[in-house]
Amino acid sequence: MADILVVEDEADIRELIVFQLGHDGHEVRAVADGTAALDAVASRLPDVIVLDWGLPKLPGPQVCRRVRAMPGAGRIGVLMLTVRITDAEVAECLAAGADEFMAKPFDLNELRARIDALLARSRGGS
Repeated sequence: MADILVVEDEADIRELIVFQLGHDGHEVRAVADGTAALDAVASRLPDVIVLDWGLPKLPGPQVCRRVRAMPGAGRIGVLMLTVRITDAEVAECLAAGADEFMAKPFDLNELRARIDALLARSRGGS
């Protein structure tokens, strides 16, 4: 299926996402902070990154900007998760290069649907 990188510092949320996406047939890697995310992307470009905003060491928007600057990373779908809900913060996520935005708490089925949509777009689908 797809190579998905989950970047989430809250272990219970990270494990839930990893479990579900793995169950769906995806190859899933997971890290808990921003610098580990950059290392993971540099070692192997994923198809999609599920990226938390509030990460240790480097926040999600900065991770997203740095990923977007990496050679070949333009095709990666980035879905930003955050408890932040203001219009300015949503705009910051999008300006950083995120393709999708979801507020926490989130519905797991909606997360899966948004990931599927990102994969379809990156593969020339809808």
